[in-house]
Amino acid sequence: MKKETQATLFISIAAFFLLCGYELLRSSANSLYQTSYGTQNLPLITSLIPIGVLLIVYIYGWLLSRFGPRYTLLITSFLSGLMMIGAYSAIIHQGLKMMTGILYVFKEAYIVLLVEQYWSFLNSTFGQDSAKKFNGPVAGMSSVGGFIGGLLLQHFVPSLGTHLMLLFSAGATFLAIVFSDLAYRHCGEPKPSAHEKEGRLGTLGFHSFKETPMLILLFSIVITTQIVSTVLMLSFQTTLQGAIPQLDAQTVFSGKFYSGLNLCSALLQFMVAPVALIFLPLGIIHLIIPTIHIGCALYLTLSPSLYSASIAYFVFKALDYSLFRATKETLYIPLSFDARYRAKEMIDVFGYRFSKGATSGIITLIQKGGVMVAPLYSWISVGAAALWFILIIPIIQHLPSRKRHSERSEESRY
Repeated sequence: MKKETQATLFISIAAFFLLCGYELLRSSANSLYQTSYGTQNLPLITSLIPIGVLLIVYIYGWLLSRFGPRYTLLITSFLSGLMMIGAYSAIIHQGLKMMTGILYVFKEAYIVLLVEQYWSFLNSTFGQDSAKKFNGPVAGMSSVGGFIGGLLLQHFVPSLGTHLMLLFSAGATFLAIVFSDLAYRHCGEPKPSAHEKEGRLGTLGFHSFKETPMLILLFSIVITTQIVSTVLMLSFQTTLQGAIPQLDAQTVFSGKFYSGLNLCSALLQFMVAPVALIFLPLGIIHLIIPTIHIGCALYLTLSPSLYSASIAYFVFKALDYSLFRATKETLYIPLSFDARYRAKEMIDVFGYRFSKGATSGIITLIQKGGVMVAPLYSWISVGAAALWFILIIPIIQHLPSRKRHSERSEESRY
């Protein structure tokens, strides 16, 4: 079996278990926090997420410098599972209310850290051709895992309760460890260059941004995508509350919405993404995605309704989980070890959560000042998607040279 095929198989299974566990933890942690502190404190705890994420990314960088990528993934995955068990014990046996807040921040940080380590490994193992074939299906298995986790949640919570889901999530995380380590064992561990060893150029990989300006653009794009995501989510939730205020009816609508989203994402990941990446130039795909979002946001602006808000948010999340993820990862493949393992985590872990938290925090502050922001959600999404389109243009200009340098020698990676 080829190395690329083994990497796809083992990481796909690991991602399945990891996202299954995350789905169990996400809903449980949300409910536990809201029960303990109420929904009025959600903006406060959300604003703390970037701080927690930055701390975890720094610890990750420190571990990477000392233990390398394989053992860093093992350690961070194992500690994540232990954290879930510890949170269960603290809440159930010690009644530590504060732990629900810590768990709320933790679940936002650990999942992106572990998922991005999976992608760092794949970006170090795949060439451009392999990435075009396999990135979509790997993301697809993640969606299937999340879908199964949701089903398990619906089945077990009524009889076992929310708290026990923390232990289920830990078990799924430990299973993910087995298969992610099999990927390293069979495919080898990517190695830094001599001057990158032991984090000599910095724990967080800031030097990579200076050496590769495209990473700054990529960081900016991640920021803008999450602005689009946040305002479309707020628009959807606000419109849904106004159109269907009844609790049970709203829950049913949301359940159908997210079930359809998971199904659509899986179809895009398994079928559309591999075909698009093989037959369309990467630059065209990068331009198509924000163009679609501009169109959906304009539709929402010109015809505001629950239907248009649902369409705009649905399309964003479906493409974000599938085509955008699969395409974005190919940008990292030719880059240095520190770019793939350090700068990537700053971009896709910290940048992702920072933008989401900062956008929510700014909107909250504006609302407290007496300004009605809700009517502006669609216009903000139009502006952010347009900025995304503009930022992708200089990245596309890098693609020809990236292609020439994509056939790096195996010695530079392993």
